[in-house]
Amino acid sequence: MYASCADMVSALKVFDKMPKWNVVAWTSLISGFLGNNQASEAIKVFKDMELCDVEPNEITMVNVLVACARSRDIGTGKLVHSRIRQLRFDPFGSNFDFNVILATAIVDMYAKCGSLKTARYLFNKMPDRNLVAWNSMIGAYSQYGRSGQAIGLFLDMRIAGFVPDQATFLGVIGACAQLGGLALGQSLHSYVSKTSIGKDTSIGTALVDMYAKTGDAGSAQRLFDNLLKKDVMAWTSMIISLAMHGHCMEALQTFKRMQEDTSVSPDEITYIGVLCACSHVGLVEEGQRHFGSMVDVYGIKPTAEHYGCMIDLLSRAGRFEEALRLLEEMPIQPNVAIWGALLNGCAIYENVDLADRVRRYVTELEPHGSGVLVLLSNIYARAGRWQEVKMTRKMMKDRRISKSLGCSSVEMKLCSS
Repeated sequence: MYASCADMVSALKVFDKMPKWNVVAWTSLISGFLGNNQASEAIKVFKDMELCDVEPNEITMVNVLVACARSRDIGTGKLVHSRIRQLRFDPFGSNFDFNVILATAIVDMYAKCGSLKTARYLFNKMPDRNLVAWNSMIGAYSQYGRSGQAIGLFLDMRIAGFVPDQATFLGVIGACAQLGGLALGQSLHSYVSKTSIGKDTSIGTALVDMYAKTGDAGSAQRLFDNLLKKDVMAWTSMIISLAMHGHCMEALQTFKRMQEDTSVSPDEITYIGVLCACSHVGLVEEGQRHFGSMVDVYGIKPTAEHYGCMIDLLSRAGRFEEALRLLEEMPIQPNVAIWGALLNGCAIYENVDLADRVRRYVTELEPHGSGVLVLLSNIYARAGRWQEVKMTRKMMKDRRISKSLGCSSVEMKLCSS
């Protein structure tokens, strides 16, 4: 009762006063922490339960596996799976009745923790699958960049006769965004618009993101404007979409509208889009003002990505002294992306001397990266410093670094006469 009312302090007090703890009491406590978004606490309780030699049941294990999935704790998840085998109710064992809920929890744990090969192996072994199992695999493939496999599994799911729900669409729409699958994305949009799912804010936001990443900025804008409710993800997707397609002033105007909406506050990802927009149109002072308000007004701690945006902004404007000062004042170590932003500015303004200084840092941080070395070679070539060009190319050859070829995906409509 206390756990259901989100009062875990009182739930613990009652638990501690119990003269004897049985499996139901332990499972209730684990489930309570899980239900109140405290997955790590749920795992700790399970470990205490094991120390007290109370044998868990299948319901206990389902809750613990969900906790491991949410906290991305693959180590504990594997131990729990091993314990299930030991207790002889492994749903994948040949001598036991198949428990689809427990099997799904095991698959979901491996999938969410990024162990996709194991998750798919167990998924394929399931004699009976529910929608949650399909969604776990589709969502994990999408989350970990296996977009083609996510879409393929979605098509298999439809052939198997399952009706997709909100979780299914979030996974497959995300996969379309990554893969550039505009045609399938449009089909999914058409499908959800005829159902109640189409009114969901998270689905609308996913579609905005999909249209933006597949190059249809107009549809992204129209869909965003028609959203009944705009959460932080919806605003952020639209800001990044506009910035990505070169509509940087519109992106900043959208951010201004977001700030006027008292029901939502920008997060760290929102500010990455805002700072990128400022960088692409050279609005240094506005970018600095937004960077300051991010910290002072919203209390967002700048990450390496934010500092990278600021270094890029200053470098593109040729304000190298300010960029170097910011590098020195940063509370975190500059990564290769930050040095690369400075190096990109050096390429724009042919600042060979500063590029020489930057070279030492980037080659130490990413000794096998081709991007920065190619950029360095181009900077030296433009300045006519052919000895340095030769040296940089020899370095690439010695380290067996080759320039990655650019590629793009093109959708083709095959017609038969």
